[in-house]
Amino acid sequence: MTDLTSLTLAAALDGMEKKQFSSAELTDAFLKAIDQANPKLNAYVVVTADKARAAANASDAKRASGKAGALEGAPLGIKDLFCTEGVRATAASNILGEFTPTYESTVTANLWRDGALMLGKLNMDEFAMGSSNETSRFGPVVSPWRRGNSDASLTPGGSSGGSAAAVAADLCLGATATDTGGSIRQPAAFTGTVGIKPTYGRCSRWGIVAFASSLDQAGPIAKSVEDAAMLLQSMAGHDAKDSTSLPNALPNFRAATTKSIKGMTIGIPKEYRVDGMPEEIEKLWAQGIAWAKDAGCTIKDISLPHTKYALPTYYIVAPAEASSNLARYDGMRYGARVGGKDLNSTYEATRASGFGREVQRRIMIGTYVLSAGYYDAYYLRAQKVRARLNEDMTNAFAQVDAILTPATPSAAFALGEKGDDPVAMYLNDIFTVTANLTGNPALALPAATDANGLPLGLQVIGKALDEETIFSVSAALEKAASFRAKPAKWWV
Repeated sequence: MTDLTSLTLAAALDGMEKKQFSSAELTDAFLKAIDQANPKLNAYVVVTADKARAAANASDAKRASGKAGALEGAPLGIKDLFCTEGVRATAASNILGEFTPTYESTVTANLWRDGALMLGKLNMDEFAMGSSNETSRFGPVVSPWRRGNSDASLTPGGSSGGSAAAVAADLCLGATATDTGGSIRQPAAFTGTVGIKPTYGRCSRWGIVAFASSLDQAGPIAKSVEDAAMLLQSMAGHDAKDSTSLPNALPNFRAATTKSIKGMTIGIPKEYRVDGMPEEIEKLWAQGIAWAKDAGCTIKDISLPHTKYALPTYYIVAPAEASSNLARYDGMRYGARVGGKDLNSTYEATRASGFGREVQRRIMIGTYVLSAGYYDAYYLRAQKVRARLNEDMTNAFAQVDAILTPATPSAAFALGEKGDDPVAMYLNDIFTVTANLTGNPALALPAATDANGLPLGLQVIGKALDEETIFSVSAALEKAASFRAKPAKWWV
């Protein structure tokens, strides 16, 4: 029999339906793989083996009685940002201590409703702030990929590094993730997986630890475009508990992956050709354009003139919202607490020991740009630029059906390589942040490997609420790219 852990979500569900194997067998295979790999990769911060086995047995019984859900018996990994009833949720931060929610996030509740089960909680950058998964209280995640013949530990990207590494290393069928400035798409591109940030409001934010409320959006990381469509189908949907949740009906995302893209117009933004971009990224982009042409698309050069302001705008808006959101962590009601001689010193001591350096940096930036003397000069101006970025997208989508760009400016880098330079780290998000600021859906898919054998990804950006076109275009590119590379299992 094929190694069960190497199956795609679609193939695993098909195999269970045909009684080739059970959810219990599949779950045991993943738990064994996690036992072997996690000491080296550090992808999981909690493994819920007993809970997973019990859920798998229940799923097998449900399938036998003919009542299988859309994801019945599928073992998934859950990013530690999602609240999971009875299972610790820390956002990879010391300040939440051993916080164990008494409730379930809407996104995970939707997955359990459709029959999926949880293998455990996945590592991430603290409060989702980071592009390399090096800010976690649990230590960095190590990518399953290696650079050529080097043994150097590589980043799986961030903040959803645990999710991407677990999917790439076959430690789950798929994983939940979140994207505030590229935290689904950049890790997906770094690890040869597929990740989609849906339209802002498609997935409920209720029960997800907040970073920047106007930017955060949940989505899946998966092994294929079809798998990503299936997971998003379950994760998304209106939620009255989230005031930003969209009431729009969900289309059939999986069906969209089989639609022809002949006759579509694909936009190529000139502003994404940045100085110093590696030749292999340029070459990949040109190849992606050629594949779209071969599939019957018209290619159109477009302009998104305010793109150069997206990154600085993001690094004003996101820290400002983080500063506001993270003010709730004071050691008084839940999470870690460090006592002081009075209330203020307790706050100070708790936050000083509870928040890591990157989180402290962003809180300070956010507090500064929101302060009385600087609010107009920074935050208000950033919101005006954000409106211009929205206009750019509206104008572009009046001419094209989707936009094609690289997903990242490079392949994965080594852990520790950029940690001392926050600006170099922030530049990882140069191709991804615009879609967060405008709320547009965007997907990263693997399309090639570089000279060292590391994955490189393309990004497809769509109109608001038009994930269907993104899935259609991405599936066509995936078919043309025929990306089959997998990391060698050096950890076994």
